[in-house]
Amino acid sequence: MRTVDQIAARGSIARAFEIASDVERWPEFLPHYRWVRMLERHNQGGLVEMAAWRTFGAFKYPTWWVSEMTVVPAEHRVEYKHVKGITKGMEVHWRLTEAAETVDIMIVHEWIGPRWPLIGKLAAELVIGPVFIHAIAGRTLAGVKHKTEHV
Repeated sequence: MRTVDQIAARGSIARAFEIASDVERWPEFLPHYRWVRMLERHNQGGLVEMAAWRTFGAFKYPTWWVSEMTVVPAEHRVEYKHVKGITKGMEVHWRLTEAAETVDIMIVHEWIGPRWPLIGKLAAELVIGPVFIHAIAGRTLAGVKHKTEHV
């Protein structure tokens, strides 16, 4: 399963990267995030626990995962490897690139799916990726864009 979400934001790449990589502050401006906690810190990242809502109209479905996060400031990228939760093994790549007066922000999720016999890959490709990951990533990008553009 591979999902790609991207958005362009007016502003500096430095500002957008600061917002994208400061995950502990996400719940302050991303209302679909229930919490983000750094469980362990290391030089360029750490072990981070995240929980978000996937909304379906008035209904909110809770999601949760733990990732090993690596921040690479020189390349304006953030990498995640999910180590706990239903999405264990998923790799997430944030890439920020500078354009004329904008910053292009892309999130790529790659995953073989849950280790469920027979249906794991189908569940990832037909439900988890398009219904959950794409929706949450899209809202996250919209919030990062808004925060970048409204300093």
